[in-house]
Amino acid sequence: MAGHTRRHDAAGRSLVAWAVTAAFGTYFCVYAFRKPFTAGTFADDGFWGAGYKTALVVAQVLGYTASKFLGIKVVSEVPPARRAGLILALVGVAELALVLFAVTPAPWNVVWLFANGLPLGIIFGLVLGVLEGRRQSEALAAGLCASFVVADGVAKSAGASLLIAGVSETWMPAAAGLLFVAPLLLFVWMLARVPPPADTDVAARAERAPMTAADRRAFFRRYAVGLLLVGAAYLLVTVLRSVRADFAPEVWAGLEVTGRPAVFTYSEMVVAACVLVVSGAAVLIRDNRRAFTYAMGTAAAGAALLAAALVGLKAGVLSPLAFMVLHGVGLYLPYIAVHTTVFERLIAMTRDRGTVGYLMYLVDAFGYLGYVAVLLARSAGGPGPDFLAFFVPLSWGVAVATVALLVPAWYYFMTHPAARPAAGEA
Repeated sequence: MAGHTRRHDAAGRSLVAWAVTAAFGTYFCVYAFRKPFTAGTFADDGFWGAGYKTALVVAQVLGYTASKFLGIKVVSEVPPARRAGLILALVGVAELALVLFAVTPAPWNVVWLFANGLPLGIIFGLVLGVLEGRRQSEALAAGLCASFVVADGVAKSAGASLLIAGVSETWMPAAAGLLFVAPLLLFVWMLARVPPPADTDVAARAERAPMTAADRRAFFRRYAVGLLLVGAAYLLVTVLRSVRADFAPEVWAGLEVTGRPAVFTYSEMVVAACVLVVSGAAVLIRDNRRAFTYAMGTAAAGAALLAAALVGLKAGVLSPLAFMVLHGVGLYLPYIAVHTTVFERLIAMTRDRGTVGYLMYLVDAFGYLGYVAVLLARSAGGPGPDFLAFFVPLSWGVAVATVALLVPAWYYFMTHPAARPAAGEA
C-alpha cells in the first residue's frame, strides 16, 4: 500500500513538472512574437503628427483587445483536443503579420501590428484551459504566469540585442519571433499530451466543461456585483502593468538607466520568482473559501507594496533596480492572483458551471480596452519630457483604487449564498 502511494505521488509530481514546463515554455515563446518590437524607439518616423511608437503600441493593443472579446466565446467553447493546433495556427498568423510589417513602408505598416495582436490574445486562454480545474491548478497557473513576467523582459532583451547586432527596427520583431519557433513546437507538443483532470480533481475543484452563451450569461448575472468589482481592480492593474511592459525603456530612462538590455530580464526574473512563490502557495490551502481569501489578501497586499515602492523612490532610499523590483512585485501580486486563484477557487466553492478561461477573458477584454483609452489620452496630451511624471501618478492611483475595490469584492463573495460552505466543509 505504501509503495502504491509513493508511486502515485511520484506520478503526480511528474505530471505537475511536465504540465508547468509545457505551459511556461509555450507562453514564454509566444511572447517573442508580441513584445520584442517595444525594445525599439521608432523615433525616425511619425504618424501624422503623433508618436510612431505610441501608434504601434496602440495598434497592437487594439488587436489584442479585440482578441480578448473574441476569446470570451472562443476560449470558453473550444474543445480540449483542438487547443494545440489552434495555438500554432494563431502564432503563424502573428509571425506573418510581423513579416508584412517589415516590408510595408511606415506609417502604413501600423496596420500589421493590429493584425499581429489579433491572434495572440486568444493563446493565453487556450494554455490556461489545460491547467484549470486541478488540485495543483494554482501552482500550474503561477508557473504559466511567471512565463509572461520573465518573457516580457527576455523579449525586450532579445529585441535590443538584435538591434545592437545591426538588424533594422522594422525587421527586428519578425527576426525575434523566428528565434523561438523550434522551442515553441516542442512545448506545444508537450502541452497537447497533458491528460485531463482526474476524478479527484473534479471532486475538489468542480468540472470545467465548455460553456454555452446561456451558461456565460447565467454565471455573470449571478455574481455580477462581485465580478464588476474584481474586474474594475483588474482593469486598473492591467493598465499599469501594460504601461510598465510596453514602455519599460522609457521608465528605465526616467530612472537614468540606459544602454543595458539585460536589465529588462534581470529585474523581471526577480519579480517572477517572488510572485511565483506567493501565488503558488495557494495550492497548499485545500479549503476553497480560505484559498479565495488568501488570494484576495495577497492582491491587496500587493497594492500596498506598490505604494511602498513609490514612497521609497520619492524618499531616495531605493535604487532604480530595487524600485522596479518592488514595484513589479506589488503590481504583479494582484494581477497574478486573479489568474491563478481568485477565479479558480470561486468556481470551486460555488460549483457553478464555469471556466477560468471565460472569467479571465471577460475581465481581460475590458482591462486592455482601458489601456487603449489611457494610451490615446496620453498621446493626445503629448508625450512629455519625463515618462516618470506620467508613470508615478498612475501607479499611485492604481495602488489606492485596487485596495478600495478588492475589500468589498471579497465581502460580497464571502457572503454570497452560493459560496457558503457545503455540509462537512470547514
